[in-house]
Amino acid sequence: MSLGRNGSDFDTALFHAERVMGILRGVDSQSLGGVLHAAQAGGLRFIEITLNTDNALALIEQANEFNLASLCIGAGTVLSLEQARLAHSAGARFLVSPTLNEEVANYCKDQNIPYFPGALTPTEIEKAWSAGAFMVKVFPVEKMGADYLKMIKGPFQDISLMAVGGVSAKNVLEYLNAGASAVAMGGSIFSSQRMHGKAFDVIQKEIQEFMLPVHAFCSKK
Repeated sequence: MSLGRNGSDFDTALFHAERVMGILRGVDSQSLGGVLHAAQAGGLRFIEITLNTDNALALIEQANEFNLASLCIGAGTVLSLEQARLAHSAGARFLVSPTLNEEVANYCKDQNIPYFPGALTPTEIEKAWSAGAFMVKVFPVEKMGADYLKMIKGPFQDISLMAVGGVSAKNVLEYLNAGASAVAMGGSIFSSQRMHGKAFDVIQKEIQEFMLPVHAFCSKK
């Protein structure tokens, strides 16, 4: 397994090839296994469990105990250095934040953990990248649209951007064509109702539908 920009057992080559991250917010221990198996069967390889989910640290540990070798589990909504330390100790292999936290960024550099801080404006994006981000999470991208991402890539061609918020199977190609290095799928697929209702077949189907245009895009590169 290759090293990320910041190191760790995060497979950089695979992430750049797959380009998709799943966001689990509100999952519980009873549905976690089914959701992860559905994600794996649907073709998803990278999943964050947000720390504002009840018992998130225990869920990260549980996710790793399933020993699904093709899944890389990380922690999302990391808001502090303490949360970063706890998530890493629980087995998170990458960390995601809604904004840049410089203490978290420094911790990730020291511990060789890929860090995805959130940013929106050009100044925020450049600052997050300079702080050592593996990739900058442009959030909420749906409020700005794919054209905004394309404009950002003009002066920042060397900055890797992940489009997050409102990305779907219907518009994912717009963001990839605009220059997104990766995208994220979240509540529209992993809704609390579906996860708690164990609608794993629906989750798997919609992941597959999301991944199809992504794989088609990547095959042309």
